[in-house]
Amino acid sequence: MNRRKSKKYVKGKKPQSNNYHKARKRYALKHLKISRQRKDHAVKLARCVITSNDVVAYEDLRIAHMVKNHNLAKSITDAGWYQFRVWLEYFGYKFGKITIAVSPQYTSVNCSECGAKVTKTLSTRTHKCKCGCVLDRDENAARNILSIGLSTAGHVGFQAWGDEASILAGENLSG
Repeated sequence: MNRRKSKKYVKGKKPQSNNYHKARKRYALKHLKISRQRKDHAVKLARCVITSNDVVAYEDLRIAHMVKNHNLAKSITDAGWYQFRVWLEYFGYKFGKITIAVSPQYTSVNCSECGAKVTKTLSTRTHKCKCGCVLDRDENAARNILSIGLSTAGHVGFQAWGDEASILAGENLSG
């Protein structure tokens, strides 16, 4: 689609042809449709997650830093993680549910059973600890995120609607 549009572009010609402008509008409509599909999926999934849970703990991923990896940048931006996070926080606020952003450091390295550090490469998908705990790497990280999220109140995050976060930084849930 973009290749056909760029073939109609003539360098140096100030008013471009009508065919170029028609192709540009067609291309823009395709992108608009894709962005609306991505937003719709994020909204529906975030609403489903919030309504089915009382507390949602998630990793506070720095997506802007992650897209600097040129091999993964397209996949990360296509997934719409940031938009999903914004809608998750919004629906958490609207439905009165607790959303907790957990720092991503050592969530997949620490053992969820004993807390020992087990270093792994990115290609290692199984967590094996000396305490006998054998889990999938993602399940181990999810257990760590949940335990950290339940023990702390997370931090004040960015909300698109401008209100303060539903929980304060560093406050214990038991207190």
